[in-house]
Amino acid sequence: MEHRILRLTISAPFGDIENTIYPTLLWDKQNIILIDCGFVGSLPLLEEELCRYNLSVNQLTGLVLTHHDHDHMGTAAALKKQNPSIQIYTSAAEAPYISAQEKPLRLRQAEEMQKALPPEQQAFGKAFCEMLRQVEPVEIDHLLHDGDNLDWCGGCRVVATPGHTPGHISLFIEADSIIITGDAIALENNQPAIANPQFTLDIEQAMQSMSRLLSMKADYYYCYHGGVYVLPA
Repeated sequence: MEHRILRLTISAPFGDIENTIYPTLLWDKQNIILIDCGFVGSLPLLEEELCRYNLSVNQLTGLVLTHHDHDHMGTAAALKKQNPSIQIYTSAAEAPYISAQEKPLRLRQAEEMQKALPPEQQAFGKAFCEMLRQVEPVEIDHLLHDGDNLDWCGGCRVVATPGHTPGHISLFIEADSIIITGDAIALENNQPAIANPQFTLDIEQAMQSMSRLLSMKADYYYCYHGGVYVLPA
C-alpha cells in the first residue's frame, strides 16, 4: 500500500436532526492521520467507523484539527486519553482556543447571541452554549502554517482558510488532487457553500477562502459537511 485517503462517516442526533459529518483519514506506510474527529461523546462512533478498515484509535499517529468547533474537536481530548502518543496538529491562531489558554471564540459568540434570542429560542441557545462548554481542551504538539509541506500521503500542503474562524486551515493532497476543506467549504445540494454562515466569524474572509480553494482546481473537495464535491470538467 502506497497510501489511502478515506472519507469516514459519523452520524449523531442533534435535537431532532440527524447530523452527519465526514472526517478524513490519511493512511500511508508511516502515518495514520485523522483530520477532525467529531462531536463530544462520539469516540465510540469513531472507533466503530475505524473498525470497518481494520483500524483502531490506538493506531492513529496524528490528529489535525482544522479549527475549534464542537463537531470538529469535540472528541479530541477523549481520543488523546485513549491514545496518549497521538500527535495533535493545528494552526497557531487556533491553538490558544483548542488548548483553553483563551476562551473559545465560538462560545463567546454563542453567549453574545443568547442575549438577543427571542423567548422561543432561549432554550435552544442555552443548550448550544452548554454543549460548547462541554468541549474539553487538548494540548497541541505541532503548529501548522500556511504553505507548510507535510510528508503524509506523498505530500500534503497546509492552506490557510480563515473566515469561519480566524485560524481555520485546509489541506491539499497534491498527488491525488484532493483538498480537505474542513468548514472552508460545505456541500449543499451538491454545490459549494459557506458552512453555517450565521456562525461564521468573518463572512468576507470565508468567501475569499472558499474562492481560494476552488481556484486551486483540485479534482475532489472532501467537505466535512456534505461529502465530496467533484470539480466539473
